[in-house]
Amino acid sequence: MTTSSVNSLVQPLGEMPPDAIVFGRTEGMRAVRDRLTKLASANVPVLIQGESGTGKDIIARMIHATSPWRTGPWVKVNCPAIPGTLLESELFGYEKGAFTGAYGMKPGRVEMAHRGTLFLDEISELDMSLQSKLLQLLQDGQFCRIGAQEDKKVEVRVVCATNRKLEQEIENGTFRSDLFYRINVVNLHLPPLRERASDIPELVAYFLEYHNRKYNCRARALSSELMSELRKYHWPGNIRELENLVKRYVILGNEEVISSDLAPRATDFFNAEIPVDGQISLKKLTRQAVRELERKVILKVLQNCHWNRKQTARALSISYRALLYKIREAGLPSNRVVKRRDADSPKQDIAAD
Repeated sequence: MTTSSVNSLVQPLGEMPPDAIVFGRTEGMRAVRDRLTKLASANVPVLIQGESGTGKDIIARMIHATSPWRTGPWVKVNCPAIPGTLLESELFGYEKGAFTGAYGMKPGRVEMAHRGTLFLDEISELDMSLQSKLLQLLQDGQFCRIGAQEDKKVEVRVVCATNRKLEQEIENGTFRSDLFYRINVVNLHLPPLRERASDIPELVAYFLEYHNRKYNCRARALSSELMSELRKYHWPGNIRELENLVKRYVILGNEEVISSDLAPRATDFFNAEIPVDGQISLKKLTRQAVRELERKVILKVLQNCHWNRKQTARALSISYRALLYKIREAGLPSNRVVKRRDADSPKQDIAAD
């Protein structure tokens, strides 16, 4: 592995928002701040839980930046982004000749995080076999490269994050209970944005100033009417969704691009016409509404999981077979279809799972 490729895995911390913006003024985030302050100097594993988009990555970076190991490497591993067949070698490395194609020794990300912080994002995606090797790392501070005969010692602070309830994953048999107790020495729960409505004005002001500077724009402050709408919105995508809306407003310069996304969609659950005269079958209309809502939920989760159906089934807490049946019943495509144009061939549709 070249020096440049190693450096690409040991990521810089980058620009982080001020503490006042990250923690705001709500009681839930004040509790997170107090606990973070106490744990920063202790070399114990930390588990960060919260919905997608609540800022788990930023909190993990703050843990590293305020710890005695802040001068050491910060190594992030996005577990769902690396195929399971490759994740073991990415995490623990391998020796020359360990398998076909292993033409040289490669250090893993655990090794690169020596005397620094290893951040495992979405740890619930780890296979059971990898969970066992991670458990050994946490228990003994040792790991073994693929194909090696001896364990290696490493000093690393492990921070994990997940948007799932790991207790439920344990009941489902997809996560080890002993690993859960090892990584859950200190737990930080990040509340969703809908529970932090009082922080929205400060967040908007920060994102507005940041993206105005980044894109060299001069978008004005949002109107009080639109700000009121933002505080009432339910924010399924949390802070990430808020930032994306502000970024779109900065680039396009029109409040309509925000307000159109906030418009209530409760009346769109189904398209059945309700007769003014005559009999109304409440049971039939309710079934229609439930089917249409279920279709929308499945489609949204499929999109969020990048059309990975196994991951979607876990997110919906249903079996893989049940998901396939519901996809067919709802008339959804069984695979994502993406458009691609090659240099020497006409446009073609390609199905992707």
